Formats: sequence, structure tokens, C-alpha cells
Amino acid sequence: MKNPVVSRDEWLAARLALLDEEKQLTRRSDEIARRRQALPWVRIDKEYQFDTDEGRASLADLFKGRSQLIIYHFMFGPDYKAGCPSCSAIADGFNGSVVHLANHDVTLAAVSRAPLAKLQAFKQRMGWTFPWASSFGSDFNPDFHVTFTEEQQRKGTIEYNYVREEPAPSGDDGSDGDDIFATMAGTDTATYARERPGISAFVLEDGVVYHTYSAYARGVDGIWAMYQWLDRAPKGRNEKGDVWWRRHDEYNN
Repeated sequence: MKNPVVSRDEWLAARLALLDEEKQLTRRSDEIARRRQALPWVRIDKEYQFDTDEGRASLADLFKGRSQLIIYHFMFGPDYKAGCPSCSAIADGFNGSVVHLANHDVTLAAVSRAPLAKLQAFKQRMGWTFPWASSFGSDFNPDFHVTFTEEQQRKGTIEYNYVREEPAPSGDDGSDGDDIFATMAGTDTATYARERPGISAFVLEDGVVYHTYSAYARGVDGIWAMYQWLDRAPKGRNEKGDVWWRRHDEYNN
């Protein structure tokens, strides 16, 4: 047992000390949210096209009549046979939020490069209902820095999370976790690693779409609902190995 066992009064004193720090963190988080919403906007002039359940759609169409759009960049490349396990766990968490956001003038959707038929089949398997569009054949993913080319991998010119990555050593396509996830996605490690997760937000005003925010890598952790619960569990994330979660229909209960 790592934690000391104390009286209720001693526990309460420790808990109140932590509560003060939690309140400071909450206030800091509120301030960051205000600064996030105060970021300048970038006008989107490129005519992106997507395949959706309703047919071909523009970026403006993805708003579905609302003024705000949040896109989750879901790792599901054209060569994948199934969606990324991490993205799948994140999607489990936000799937139920879509209806609430829609009633607050926000459309939440996922976008991936896999053809629409693959997305629809996987969505049905997972039991999700959120809008999911295919950007196959579009510049959307590269323009928002969530898809990269084999040449970029080879030359070490990938820029992700606002920094240029160091070239991987020869023969090293990624971490052990990437190897496992690539296998789970039905592809090889290098192909798997050319897709990346992220969040992008947009606003629609007077018929014009503006990009307002994007986050990548650990910046996506805040919407990973599983982490929020585990961070409050007695043993935390209790991570064992590179991959300690599965898609929700792959656990052996």
C-alpha cells in the first residue's frame, strides 16, 4: 500500500489543501478558455468538399445551420481497416455530447480521410450517432496539419502541434504503441503514423467561414472523457504498457 492510512480529520485537512489548488486550477482554466475564445480568426477561402451521409458538402454545410462548428480530426486513413483505438475511445466520450452542443448553436462532427463507406461501417459497429464526414481527395487534412506524406516522414519535414518533428531514426517508424495501434487499425506503422489527431473550431458569419482554434497531441486530452474519470480514481490512469485500452467492443469482460 503506497498511501498512508490516517484519521478522518487528517484526511480532511489534506483534502481541503488540495481543494484550494483545484479551485486555482479551475480559475486558471476559465481564464485560458476566455483567451481561447478571444483568439483572432482566419478567413477560409478554399472550397473544401466532403462526403457525408447527406451527400457532397462544403465546410459551411458541415455547420448544419448553426454558427459554430467543432471538428474532431479522427485518425482513419484510406488504408486503415478500422479507426484508431485512441480516437475511438475519445469518440465514445463525445458521442453523447453532440445533442447538447447542437442546442447551444454548436455542431460537433468528426472528419477523416477514409472513404465514407468505411466510416459508416465503423460508425455502425461502434454504435455512434455523431456526424462523420470523409475528406478523401481533399486538402482539408493536410491544411490543418493532421495528415502527412511519406516524403515528409522520410525527409523529417512533418510539422505537428506547431513544431517541426525530429526525423525518426532510419527504420524507426514510431513507438511500440504505434506498432500495436497500427496492427489494430489494420495497417503498417508508417502509414498509421501519417494520420494524427486534433480538434479544430470554426465560426460562420455572413456566409463566410473562419478558423478560430486548433489543438493537437496532448491538447486533445481535455476532451478524452476516460482520462477525466481515471484522474479521479484512487490509482489514476494505472497505465500498464504502451496500450492499456481497447475499442469498447474488444474488452474481455
